[in-house]
Amino acid sequence: MKKYALATLISPFLFFLFTNCNKDKSNTEETPVKDTIVVKIDSVEKKPITTIDTVDYNQRMIALSNNDTTGRWPVKAPYPLPGALLPYNRIIAFYGNLYSKRMGVLGEYPKAEMIEKLQEEVAKWQAADSSVTTIPALHYIAVSAQAAPGKANRHNMRMPFKQIDTLLSWAKPINALVFLDIQVGHSTVKEEVSQLEDYLALPNVHLGIDPEFSMKNGEIPGKKIGTMSADDINDAIDILVRIVREKKLAPKILVVHRFTQGMLTNYKAIKTTPEVQIVMDMDGFGSQVLKRSTYLRYIYKEPVQFTGFKLFYKNDNWNDWKMYTPEQLLEFTPKPSYIQFQ
Repeated sequence: MKKYALATLISPFLFFLFTNCNKDKSNTEETPVKDTIVVKIDSVEKKPITTIDTVDYNQRMIALSNNDTTGRWPVKAPYPLPGALLPYNRIIAFYGNLYSKRMGVLGEYPKAEMIEKLQEEVAKWQAADSSVTTIPALHYIAVSAQAAPGKANRHNMRMPFKQIDTLLSWAKPINALVFLDIQVGHSTVKEEVSQLEDYLALPNVHLGIDPEFSMKNGEIPGKKIGTMSADDINDAIDILVRIVREKKLAPKILVVHRFTQGMLTNYKAIKTTPEVQIVMDMDGFGSQVLKRSTYLRYIYKEPVQFTGFKLFYKNDNWNDWKMYTPEQLLEFTPKPSYIQFQ
């Protein structure tokens, strides 16, 4: 089990487990042509917001800040476009990959069992906080970092579009969001997000980025913790802004994983726009004390816009640790708007 310095969380998963489970697939599947997209899903919002009530929005943002007195929260940012999901909702996401039972709960259980478990978590969070609507999400690792360079020398593997189509079909009956997560390896955010644009143009599809596997100096993913700068994050934001404007969509959500100082540099330069809502997600597993410390250091003290928190069914309950409950996390400042289970 890999551990890092004091107050630094353990990596969310060991990427080589995925590689070992898929030796016949690793770095062999290149991106199919984009016309393979076959699923079109309407927005999950039952009653879309047509205007932004700024008074209500401000009150909700203050409530999320949980009486913060430092001036950090709520973050000053442009009001979102109509139809924004945050701060009106809380997102409960299951994370993983369909090729592996070891990368997260999304791929660990059969579909029906996984969906039932997700809906149970949604109900728990709705009961814990009725001030917002709790909605489910499937957070899918669409680009996975790899130890081997592969034919394109990217040190990552792009999932076939048919898998993304499968996730979209699973999401539709339960009105769930879909997040496509990228681990760039030796590639770039711009290159990897661009090849997913047709999916990101769908109303309920959003984006996740994992700086842990961005290897700026040519290292092998998994050998050390990677890093991204505000420029990398802004590349993704620029693409999402363009898609939202061209397709006349509600704002997109961008989840950025973080559990060390070095994973994200120059955070103050990250753009905030009406078209994109940014969630800084406290990643990693460990004891409650360690996870709270990490949230305070890298999420609370370096505010971007909204916050998230990752929970691990197994690793947060290991070694006499206990996974945080909804009631406990709602005491955090700020309250997380996005909860991810692995």
